[in-house]
Amino acid sequence: MARITFQPIGVIHTPFKTATGMPVQSVAAKGVVGSIELDPTYQAGLKDIADFSHLILLYHLHLIDEYKLEVIPFLDDQPHGVFATRSPKRPNAIGLSIVKLLKVRGGLT
Repeated sequence: MARITFQPIGVIHTPFKTATGMPVQSVAAKGVVGSIELDPTYQAGLKDIADFSHLILLYHLHLIDEYKLEVIPFLDDQPHGVFATRSPKRPNAIGLSIVKLLKVRGGLT
């Protein structure tokens, strides 16, 4: 298989500094506020974004240093294949979240 590489376009800031205790499901993160710092190169891509209520974020799970093909999910006692769960311990540390957009700051016109 061909290698795929991505170039970061920004940084997501959250109150979580370690993977321990970090919510795996959005229901456990209600009320948590974060921010996104976008590389200014991509600022034009934000045009009209304030007209929307939510954002879809794809990100690198940089605090995950290993993967497991079988995991025991939260609130379960049986092992499942990692792809049948929301576990972040995946072969490619890629996360996806849909977040509520509260406000847009910066040099948008």
